[in-house]
Parts: sequence; structure tokens; C-alpha cells
Amino acid sequence: MKLILFGPPGAGKGTQAALVCESLAIPHISTGELLRAAIAEATPLGERVRAIMAAGQLVDDATVIELVQSRLRAADCRRGFLFDGFPRNIPQARALAAAGVAIDCVLEIQVPDESVVDRISGRRVHEASGRIYHVRYDPPKRPGVDDDTGDPLVQRPDDEEATVRDRLRVYREQTGPLAAFYRNLAARTDTRYGIVDGSGSVAAVRTAIAEKLLQQ
Repeated sequence: MKLILFGPPGAGKGTQAALVCESLAIPHISTGELLRAAIAEATPLGERVRAIMAAGQLVDDATVIELVQSRLRAADCRRGFLFDGFPRNIPQARALAAAGVAIDCVLEIQVPDESVVDRISGRRVHEASGRIYHVRYDPPKRPGVDDDTGDPLVQRPDDEEATVRDRLRVYREQTGPLAAFYRNLAARTDTRYGIVDGSGSVAAVRTAIAEKLLQQ
């Protein structure tokens, strides 16, 4: 099965993608991992990516598509794959379609903006270990300090409310239009498009995704 999973930051895409890939025995493909792997392998394409990123620039859509096409030629993609965070915008979606990559199902995880802000801005991290807490949903035993070490917990800059709201704005502008793109594609082709409520528990969202994938 060839799948696309998309949704706003904090929607739980990474968690759900891992669960789906485990159950279907297909690879989980994210552009971030592709970029890191290309740089580590030091291929000509990887060197191009490294130079772009070293210059503080965003990797262009054509390069991302080239990375994706290279990844899809790997043997483990023969049984299918799941794209997480790709395509990120309409040009990438069009390029994927133009490359002849057929997608069986596109699932959009929807979570209200205020819930996303609450989920992300409430995170607190123990930097040395990477342990993550949440001030409301998974608080430490003592406010502001790590359970094991007593070290102070910090809020990462990316988790600050203003940053989260800006990330949501960028998501709505760049990735949000994919919903209409794939609804239209589903109306014309065999690709299926579904919406999943991401507000519930991990288990509830997992069940909802499984039900969508089983629909014909």
C-alpha cells in the first residue's frame, strides 16, 4: 500500500506513521530522514543537499523530488511505503503525480489549532537525557524538574507558543491546500482521501486510521 499522511505540527503524524508502517511492513519515508541520509552517504546528490543547507537555504522542490524518486527505487519500497511530511506543498504534489507515483490512500489528520498549541507549548525537556514531559498531560513529580536527576526542565524555542502559532500559519499556507488537491485527485482516480480526527488518544487515532485504510 502506498500512503501519504499529513497534518499540522503536533498532530501525532510521526507516532501514527510508525504504527502504520509496523502493521503493514512498509518503510516510513520522511524528507528530513532523506536529507540526512543523503548528506551522510556523501553521494553527488547528498553533496548538493549539504551545500544548500550549509548556505542556510531551503532545499528546493526539484531536489526533494529527486531524493524521493531515488528512495522509491530501493527494494523495500516494492510492497509499498508511507510518506510522512511529503509532499509539503502543491508543487511537490504535482511533481510526484507527474513522476507517475500512484498513491493508494491519502489521510489528513486534523487537530484544532488551539489543541496543537496546547500540546506543543506545554512540553518541557530534560536536555541531558531527552526525556519529555508535559505540564498538563504528563507532568514531572515536582514542577519544573526532571524526575530522575532533579535537573531543571526547559522549554525548547520551537515549542514556544509564538513559534508554534507561526508554524501553524506556514502549514495552512503551504501544506493546507493539499487537502483540496487530493480530494480532487480522489474524485478522478483510484486514490482514496480520508480525514482522521487526531484529537483523541494514540490508540483511538490508530483505530480510526486502520478503519480508513480498510475502506474500499
